[in-house]
Amino acid sequence: MAESIAFLDDEFVPISEAKISILEPTFTKSDVVYDTLSSWQGHIFRLNEHLERFQNSYRAMQLNPPYPLEEIRRIVAECIERSGFEDTCVTLMATRGPFIDLADRDIRKCKNGLIAVCVPYYWVLGEDKQTNGVNMVITENQRVPAGAIDARVKNFNWMDLTRGLLEAYEKGGDSALLCTPDGFLSEGPGFNIWLAKDGKLFTPRGNLLEGMTRRSVFELAKEMGAMPIEKPLTPDDLRSADEAFTSTTAGGITPVTQVDGKTLGNGAPGILTTRLTDEYWRRREAGWHGTRVEDVLQERDVA
Repeated sequence: MAESIAFLDDEFVPISEAKISILEPTFTKSDVVYDTLSSWQGHIFRLNEHLERFQNSYRAMQLNPPYPLEEIRRIVAECIERSGFEDTCVTLMATRGPFIDLADRDIRKCKNGLIAVCVPYYWVLGEDKQTNGVNMVITENQRVPAGAIDARVKNFNWMDLTRGLLEAYEKGGDSALLCTPDGFLSEGPGFNIWLAKDGKLFTPRGNLLEGMTRRSVFELAKEMGAMPIEKPLTPDDLRSADEAFTSTTAGGITPVTQVDGKTLGNGAPGILTTRLTDEYWRRREAGWHGTRVEDVLQERDVA
């Protein structure tokens, strides 16, 4: 029977058995970086690129997981194989880990660790929103300044995003889009934002995670002649757009049909959004940028 799987302390265990100490800085200080990958029809999407970003994140925080990157690659594949699911989301976490001596709180002396969690594929904005679209609220809560937390380092310091999400719910929205302290669009809780205007496609630049699905949209849009442009964007740019959508690992491309409760475009997923969505999933099903789980495990056997 298929079940969610975790890798922790050198063991693969059912997710219900995976535990860490409540005294760990991983928990008490959110001292952990992560990356989330997905598999579809047994193909792990952009595996090497995700691992490279994960490595950049843990190095930026001076973390040293107890496994080389090639072993982490195999751990991802084995989590998927053991779960029994073909379509998954796998979250890797490089943790600060426990203090060796609870009386000595020097975080440099913690025992760094690695956690992997494999669950069935999920849609961060809800699968129904693929058809109905999202009511996106541009929040008053701002993105934390880039000088304080580098959004390119994928992290669990989500207080700004969580406050934005709660604000969006209070205003009747489905999700939140935060702005930087200088008033430009940034990102939302787990996704990047895109907007189309007069046949051109735009996405914000700066103080955001440069997502893998975002990278995929750049590729597809260029092939379609949509001229994707990365530039500073204002809230009014989104409010006056012809269409808009989000991009993220957990959900791919999701249309935005309302902004702050007001209809965007004609209130339905836009033509470009639909084309990109259809092509994205058509290619994912064909193994685009994919590495087969069984191929990674065979590399282990050969080694």
